[in-house]
Parts: sequence; structure tokens; C-alpha cells
Amino acid sequence: MPLPGHIRARKRAMCLEFTRNGPETAAAVTQFKRRHFIIGTVAAAGALGVGRLAAPPRQRLVGERPLAVGPGQVALNGWVKVGADNSVTVMMSQAEMGQGAHTGLAMLLADEMDAAWESVRLEQAPIDSLYNNQAMVVDSLPFAATNDGLIKQGTVHVVRRVLREVSGLTATGGSSSIKDQWLPLRQAGAAARAMLIGAAASAWHVRAAECTTESGTVRHPSGKSATYGELAAAAAQQPLPQDPPLKTPAQFRLIGTGLGRLDNQAKITGTAAFAIDALPPGLLYASIRMCPTIGGKVASFNAAPALALSGVRKVVAVDPVAGSMGGTGTIAGGVAVIADTPWHAMRALESVAVEWDHGPAASLSSQSIFAAIARALDTHEGSAHLQRGNVTQALQRAAKTITAEYRVPFLAHATMEPMNCTVQFVNGAATVWAATQAPNMARDALAKALGIDASKVDIRVPFLGGGFGRRFLSDCMIQAAQLARATAGAPVQLIWSREEDITHDFYRPAFIARCEGGLDASGRLIAWKLTSAGTNMGAPAFIGASSDGAANTPYNVPNLRIAHQPVESAMTMGIWRSVANSQNAFFIESFLDEVAASAGTDPIALRTTLLAGNTRARRVLQRAAQLSGWGTPPIATDGARRARGIALHCCFGSIVAQVAEVSVNAAREIRVHRVTCVIDCGVAVNPNLIRQQIEGGMIFGLSAALHGQITLEKGQVQQSNFHDYVPLRMSECPDIHTEIIADGKTPGGVGETGTPPIAPAVANAVFALTGQRLRELPLKLA
Repeated sequence: MPLPGHIRARKRAMCLEFTRNGPETAAAVTQFKRRHFIIGTVAAAGALGVGRLAAPPRQRLVGERPLAVGPGQVALNGWVKVGADNSVTVMMSQAEMGQGAHTGLAMLLADEMDAAWESVRLEQAPIDSLYNNQAMVVDSLPFAATNDGLIKQGTVHVVRRVLREVSGLTATGGSSSIKDQWLPLRQAGAAARAMLIGAAASAWHVRAAECTTESGTVRHPSGKSATYGELAAAAAQQPLPQDPPLKTPAQFRLIGTGLGRLDNQAKITGTAAFAIDALPPGLLYASIRMCPTIGGKVASFNAAPALALSGVRKVVAVDPVAGSMGGTGTIAGGVAVIADTPWHAMRALESVAVEWDHGPAASLSSQSIFAAIARALDTHEGSAHLQRGNVTQALQRAAKTITAEYRVPFLAHATMEPMNCTVQFVNGAATVWAATQAPNMARDALAKALGIDASKVDIRVPFLGGGFGRRFLSDCMIQAAQLARATAGAPVQLIWSREEDITHDFYRPAFIARCEGGLDASGRLIAWKLTSAGTNMGAPAFIGASSDGAANTPYNVPNLRIAHQPVESAMTMGIWRSVANSQNAFFIESFLDEVAASAGTDPIALRTTLLAGNTRARRVLQRAAQLSGWGTPPIATDGARRARGIALHCCFGSIVAQVAEVSVNAAREIRVHRVTCVIDCGVAVNPNLIRQQIEGGMIFGLSAALHGQITLEKGQVQQSNFHDYVPLRMSECPDIHTEIIADGKTPGGVGETGTPPIAPAVANAVFALTGQRLRELPLKLA
């Protein structure tokens, strides 16, 4: 569908602004993909339609509807409730999937409110535009990091304002939770504190400025004091401050400290509730077997043997489910058994004979997909997402050129909690227990599957046993909804086996990238061309995301072209931890190492030169080199030779450098002994959480770098469980040393930033050790 005329004009104006304010040329910016304007189109059209373009964005303090409160509770704004028992309940819109977001977010509000940390409680926030993830949307806008022109400022202003008017964008992803709620939660805490002080001052007939707060208590120099619980009811009658003053960093009491996680105790004792733990009365269980071929479906099946077994209620055909936001392709249809227990369901499923309609993807293979990607690179130059100077002319006049081709495979998410969902559909309404990163989208998908209005779907989000982007998709939930139609109002829990999970994922796409660099007579990199090809990272809103992490490279090369050529495929594909950064860091940092070797330059010296003017990135790079002992031979206690490799990557508003120290044994197996990580993520809200995420992200990336690979034959995924889709084992885990550079006024993203640099750091270390350049993942020596 073509864009409306006024939106096309806005797009042209944005392109002109990019040209004036960034290094990109007009030829490059006109290639920006549709995803970059989807949100802008909605925002601008909605804003123009209601005539509010000039209006300031509403404060993110009050939602569309008042918060529901329990006995003795009052809501002081849309983010916090205070109880007569002195409890402070923080409304939590973000999913907790192991990253510690619930703790970090609660710290923001509690610090500004001066709440007693032990009194803090969490509650799932309702679906409301107040909780829309503005940072995730704004970060996707097509502006260079250095561009601060009027068009950018105006566009961000419009997007943020319209995101306060429309529901549907509550989501956990893009390493954005702390970034997005850094101000709203602090403002909510400050506003609540001001209202509590106002209530105390009114009761004591003193000036509010004379009162202070500490650990959930308001105090006055006269000796009077009252707890927040005692003041809550009166505070709710105070006017809501629209611009409450915030603390300075020197006044922070919690922010910047390593507080223990709020979910620690529950997870240690086994009382933490995940989606798979849902136990509504009368619960039935379902086990599913899907067509093993991508996008296939059921042709026929014989349910009689299964129905003859005890405990079996029904055998149901399940329709294929098309991908949605964050995923392309179609999850295969299948057959599910509904029974009294999971064991009864799994046992009965084995007796169901199914004839499959394998569909058009039955001829698909990894070999044919890579061949199609290679042909696309042979015949297309790709759409430029970043362009400086004239790379063609610069390569022609270069004293020396370097070329390289890199490949990365399909990857599964393999979350520890298997895909599952519980649905009860009764009297035209549904209650859903689901591990989802996007409850709004899940609610809408479930409503469509059940043929009801979204307001009739009550979606409950417990802890998630891992997400990594997989739980943006609603396919398992839609399947559960189909089954709930067949249970006469009884709740049913669908649980995928690990085999179904590995063979029916929305996989990280496979890519090929071709790089060409040109050096002048002095060994300086004067030209660099990177063209990648592969399928797009998810649904139409993510078109163009395949160049993220490349098109915003921090390296300053005078003649540069970053381009991507999309290739269509029936393979089911979606977003994966760090999205396109996972492959583009491998392409860029591996090639830079090749350039350094060709120029006879130290890899860190080359990067330092190319980072001229980028103080933050140079500081991270130099600190990682210093901490790792770069320039001195690694010392091995076992006598094996070791070497180091480095990689640096900027993503999600943060900068990470990693140095890997590796050896190779007699069987030519790569062993990573030590990884040094340095991150500059702006304000470090909780250093312990940051270290955990950097370490976890690095291990996730190292699993993919050394082992991760999904292959396809005759349209069927060949891996099925952790024996052949292998995660990093404990015995393989390196020593990890992480340092945080806490600098800046706002926080950057953390959850995904540790993943991209590790593969190129290891590959570069292997080259330093063996002289063999590894250009394909997973890393295997010949």
C-alpha cells in the first residue's frame, strides 16, 4: 500500500535532514526501508488527524484508566500503589525473563520515592498506552547517532506523543526496559513522594519544604513523623505534580548499587511461578506433534488408538500458524492430544498415526538457501543503508585491496522453559497464562483466534524461562486457543516437547556477507564495502533491520557503503538475541582484523585510528586491551599456546569490547579460556545486574560461535534437542572478567549487548594463534 502524500513528503524531508546532519548521502537515505516509516506513518497520520502535532507529549504518569486497588491500597499515579501496611507496589509492564529488569525498574521508582526497599512489591501492569515501550520504537528510527537535527527532534517528539495515545506496544525487547522507563518511573516515584509530603505537611500544618523522607517515612524537624502507609489515603487526595523535581546522581540511595534481585528468593526456593506452572482448577494438558516439514499440515490422522487409552479426552487437528510481528513463515500444523495429565497426553500422542501434507517447502535445504543467497549477491548490489564518499572510485585507486566472504547459519532460540500456554475459554471470554514478551500483541492474536474482542482476553504474564526474541511470537498461544475451543470451558495447557521446539522455531536467519576494503600506500583504510544478503529479520516492520549493527558502525572510513539484499524463503525466521547485531558484528570485526593483518597493523591500533572523534568507544577499546594484557604473551598453566583476539561493537545505546584468549588442542578443537569484557552503558543502575547480563549474553553468543547451527534437508530441521543443538557446557565456560564504565546521564541497553562481539573476538584469536582465518560460524578448524 503506498504511503499517503503528506507522509511521502515527510519522508523526503527526513532524507534531506539526514544528508545535512550525518555522513550518509541522499542516495543512501532514500533506500531506507518501510520499517523505518511504519511507526512514523502511524504517528504522523494519527497526529495530523486529530490536529495535535504542536501539543507537548503527555506526562507518563497517569494511564487511560485508574489502577485497580485492593483493601487498604491507594494509587498515587499509574505506576505505584501504597498500602496501609506500608507496602509500595510498583506496576510492572516489562517481562522478567532472567535479565533482572524487575529489580532494576523497581529501584528507579523506589529511589526517587525514598521507599523502604523491603516494602517494595511488584504487580503486572494492565494493558494501557501508559506502558508503551517508547524507547524500543524510537531506537528503530532511521537516524544516525550523531544526527540531532530538527527533523529528528520533531519526529521523536511526534512518535513519543502518539505512543501515549495508542495501546498495543507494551513489549520487552531491544535491551530497552531500563532505557524506556528511566524517566517515567523516577518521575512517578518523585510525584508520589511529593504527594506523601503534601499530605503530612497538611496534617501537621507545616510547610512541605520543611519535611524530609527516608525509608518510607516522612519526617519534620519538630519530631513528627508518619509512615507512607499512614499517609497513603490522604496523599491520594493531593494534586498530582506534573513536573516533580528529580534527584541528582549524588542524592541516589539505590541507583548505582548492586542490590540483590527481587526474584532471587523465589527462584532459589522453587516457588517462582512460570507460565508452565499455571494450575487453574480443572486443568487439562495437551501434547502436540507438528508436521516435520516447514509450513506443512495434517492431511489425515487416525485418533482411535489414542482415544482408547485412559485419561485421554480428545484428539484435535491444529491449523498452521502464520508468523506475525517479529517472525516470517508459517509454523506447521499438527495433531494434539488433550488428556488429564501431561504423561497421558504424551503417551497417547505416540499412538496417533498421521499422514502429512508436506507442502511446497519439502524441497528446501540449507544448501539451496545458501545458494540462493549467494546468487542474490552475484546479481544485486543491495540497498544501501549507509553510504559515504565514493567507494567504487576509492577502491579503484587503492594501493591494495582485500576481499572476504563470511557466512552465518540459522540459529534456534532454545529457551530453557519450553514453549507453553494455558487458555481457558468460557462464556465468550478467555483467561490466558502465557510467557510472552509482547502481551498486547499476544492478546490481539488470541482474540482473533477465538473470534472475540480483545477486551475479553485476560492475559497473565508470569516469569519467563528465557525469551531471546522467541516469545514475541504468538504461535504456541494461538494453538492453545484452538485447543481451548474443544474443552467445553475447561482450561488446557499446551506444552511443546523440546524436539518440537527445536524443529519449529522462528530461527535467526542465515546470511552471507561480502566485504571489500581498500588501503592507500601508507596502509590506511580508505574504502570499505560490505554487502550482506539473507532473509529479513522478522515481519514487515523489521525490514531493514538486517543492517542494524552495520549501518550504524562507529568506524570512520571516508568511503563506505553498507548494503543489504533481502532474499525470500519459506523458512520460518524471526528476531534473535541482539537481532542483526549478532551477525553484523561478526562480519565487521572479522574483516577489520583482516584489514589490520593486511596492513601490518596491530588490530587495536587500527580500530583506534578508525574511532577518531569517538571518545566513548576508544575508551572502552583501550580499557579492554589494558585489562586483558594485550601486547603481552598469554600465560597458560598447561603449557598450551594461547592467543588473544578483540572485537568492539556498539548497539542499543551501549558500547562493548571483548578480548578472548584461546587455545587449540590436538584434535583441532577451539577452547576459550578467558574473556575480558568492558561495557559503557551510561548510567549503571545496578552493576550486579549488568555483569550478569554481559556474562549471560557472552555465553549465549559463545554457544552460537562454537556450536550453534540449524540445518535443513527436504524442508525438515535436522537438529532436535541439546545433543545436536549444543549449548555451551559448564566445562567449556571461560573465566569472565567484566568492567563497567558508568558514565553519562541516561542508561543504555544491556541485555543483548554481550552477545555480538564474542564470535569475532574468538575468530580473531584463532587467527592470531594458527594463522587460519575462520569466516563461517560455527567456528571449526580444518
